[in-house]
Amino acid sequence: MTAALSILIYHRVLARSDPLFPGEVDAVLFERQLRLLKRFYTPMPLADAVQRLQDGSLPPRAACITFDDGYADNAQVALPLLRRHGMHATFFIATGYLDGGQMWNDTVIEAVRQAAGPVLDLQEDGLGTLPVATLAQRQTAIATLLGLLKYLPSARRQQLAMRIRRQAGATAGPHAMLSTAQLRLLHAAGMEIGAHTASHPILSTLPDHVARQDIADGKQQLESLIQAPVSLFAYPNGKAGRDYGAPHVAMVRSLGFKAAVATDWGVARPGAELDLLQLPRFTPWDRGRLAFLWRMRQNRRQAHRARPDAG
Repeated sequence: MTAALSILIYHRVLARSDPLFPGEVDAVLFERQLRLLKRFYTPMPLADAVQRLQDGSLPPRAACITFDDGYADNAQVALPLLRRHGMHATFFIATGYLDGGQMWNDTVIEAVRQAAGPVLDLQEDGLGTLPVATLAQRQTAIATLLGLLKYLPSARRQQLAMRIRRQAGATAGPHAMLSTAQLRLLHAAGMEIGAHTASHPILSTLPDHVARQDIADGKQQLESLIQAPVSLFAYPNGKAGRDYGAPHVAMVRSLGFKAAVATDWGVARPGAELDLLQLPRFTPWDRGRLAFLWRMRQNRRQAHRARPDAG
């Protein structure tokens, strides 16, 4: 069997299921998936997998677990389960949200969750009027708003998220992101800490010098906090050619990262086509055991999209 590396993307592992996001990974589902990975794959740390991709010793069904952004439940819920099963994960942290920060998308989600209803009127901001009387309507409203805001300039996106929160009469909600102490706990437990920029911008929307500084700041801040080198990077949002391009790959290389991950589906294989600074990843959202394994299998067969020339 040809060696191939499957890299899984997670963001959160909830302590219990959330009716607003029934597909979100919770503790029960995450533990089930860990068991499946242990039984049918060869889980390994991402840094080790990168080295073995290079030297040709990667096992046929290698798999890595990664988390993006830096949610507190990574330490509170995911870490104990990883330790229970003797497994490893890499956590890509956007440093600007540590210690009480809130990402713009979570601001929008909490606003819609808390909106009194039956309608959320956002016409003054050009976002229309959104019905929120039912759970399904709230789910649709969240998807609509996230889609409208995602590719706006960062400052405008944050401004609109805050205006939506005020219009909904919502509060910030409980702190969802890691504290510095929790970040250090992950590191002390032997988990890999990777960089994910400081402010989690979509790099392609920024001037090059601003994008490079944001990547560099995230790396430097993490290294200062954990007192260890940070050599792995995850592109925010991560779609090649849309969210980042060749200039950003070059920035990542120049800043000394050994490997970087995207969010285009597929697996990494040894050989001439291997690009360690654009490793593919995918999200295993299926709740059923057979469906999860089928999705893993399909991802192994995924044809690679053309990627920006790293040049």
